[in-house]
Amino acid sequence: MRIGVTIHQAHFDEYVKTATSLGIHTCQFLAWGPSEELTPEYAEHIKKVAQENDMEITAVWRGWRGPTAWNFTEGPHTLGIVPPEYRKDRIYDLKCGADFAVMLGVKDVATHMGFIPEVPTTKEYEEVRDAVREIAGYYLEKGVNLLFETGQETPVTLLRLITDVGTGNLFINLDPANLILYGKANPVDALEVFGKYVRGVHGKDGFYPTDGMKLGREVRLGDGLVHFERLIPKLKECGFDGPITIEREISGDQQIADIKYAKAYLESLF
Repeated sequence: MRIGVTIHQAHFDEYVKTATSLGIHTCQFLAWGPSEELTPEYAEHIKKVAQENDMEITAVWRGWRGPTAWNFTEGPHTLGIVPPEYRKDRIYDLKCGADFAVMLGVKDVATHMGFIPEVPTTKEYEEVRDAVREIAGYYLEKGVNLLFETGQETPVTLLRLITDVGTGNLFINLDPANLILYGKANPVDALEVFGKYVRGVHGKDGFYPTDGMKLGREVRLGDGLVHFERLIPKLKECGFDGPITIEREISGDQQIADIKYAKAYLESLF
């Protein structure tokens, strides 16, 4: 296994140098900008910067337009393709993510789909399933995989959606901390449900929620309840041999210090 890091497009030129100075040479490219910015010229620039700094982009993490609220109250109404009022525009943004991945020569695009409905016999679930099928079909034509980032749904709900859509190019970007932060699952146990679909993994840690309105608390990798010493062997059992991509959702000097610590911690487990 290798170690990577997430890098936001707004800071890519700068942060890629920081990452390689720490001995990190793979990354997920966080594309949260407008779809109109994801041009062939921009892709060539990103490829050039990555090549000059010996950085491999393993996946595009595609965001989408509109409001976002990472909590239990507004989140179900604002995140991903679940809210019907944002669905059409966000389907377009995700399709543009596949186009941009092709320009970069990257096979995987990850995203949050939102709070996927858990009851499969409801109209709400069927509409989300059909929207995912449309996106996945487009990705299939482009030769790109669509990865669902974990967190806002239970593992069995995610498994159900993948098998219901059934296009063969749907996989999982496992964020083990998100499963804890949203109170959805123990990440090690979750691999019993969907382990064979994992194609990407975030190196992130945290604690379960203790307030029914707010997510749990993210912390430095190794300080929370993910238990990477158990997760990594289980990932290997499931056949995963890709990079663990560190994601620390703070900023500034402390973020760099925590990424450096996380890298050393993961290396000790490898």
